[in-house]
Amino acid sequence: MAKIAFLGLGVMGYPMAHHLSEAGHEVTVYNRTFAKAEKWALANGGRAVATPAEAAAGQDFVMACVGNDDDLRSVCLGDDGALGAMKDGSVFVDHTTVSAKVTKELHGIAAKAGVQFVDAPVSGGQAGAENGVLSIMCGGDSKAFERAEPVMQAYGRSIKRLGESGAGQMTKMVNQICIAGLVQALSEGLNFAQKAGLDPKAVVEVIKGGAAGSWQMANRYETMVDDHFDHGFAVDWMRKDLGICLDTADEIGASLPVTAVVDQFYKDVQMMGGGRWDTSSLIKRFRDK
Repeated sequence: MAKIAFLGLGVMGYPMAHHLSEAGHEVTVYNRTFAKAEKWALANGGRAVATPAEAAAGQDFVMACVGNDDDLRSVCLGDDGALGAMKDGSVFVDHTTVSAKVTKELHGIAAKAGVQFVDAPVSGGQAGAENGVLSIMCGGDSKAFERAEPVMQAYGRSIKRLGESGAGQMTKMVNQICIAGLVQALSEGLNFAQKAGLDPKAVVEVIKGGAAGSWQMANRYETMVDDHFDHGFAVDWMRKDLGICLDTADEIGASLPVTAVVDQFYKDVQMMGGGRWDTSSLIKRFRDK
């Protein structure tokens, strides 16, 4: 069992930290809103502290799951940042979806401080975090990954190292690119079925086991038809992720024509007031015109 700090108790981080505690690790938590950290500590028997540095001091591992590049820099750097307080040889594991650029920057700073750094963005949404079955795509030094993998098993079902620093974030970009296209196609298909006078749920029951099948189809078609979009991963966050994908595509010379279009469709959803709706809410564009 390890001494672990967890930074960021949002819809993903809160249950992830719970699984670590449930697995028997000694967990200290930090959250920007301290009351939420106190609530977690009261419910899970851990310790809540006021700064990332206080959380990180003396820990074997520091896990982070915050919002974006700036949020990650904020919890890592400065007088109250985690990296400056971590002991030599400890491991920082970042579960935030951020740019590969900031990952490599922080990896370098961590190395100079004697800290190992693993970028480990996750997929599986709020349900995956709550059920402890996240997919975790990792980048960083192999020895750091080998140390962190047993800890991540508390909330991960599929955990794989894809390469050196930044490889996990690049893989998460592929994940988001694929999701964007799949959800748009599913939205179009369900809308087409309804316009054609078909029962869209019956249609999906027939086709989901064939070549058109996907996780999005199997898990979201019923709620999309029923106009329910409260599943955890919000459109606002998807647009943040797709922005990272599109910026990175420009840097590496990759073409993302479908992703660019779907990103603008998500912008439409935001303008409809759906920034906090689940990403499957793309279908609302067809209904609310």
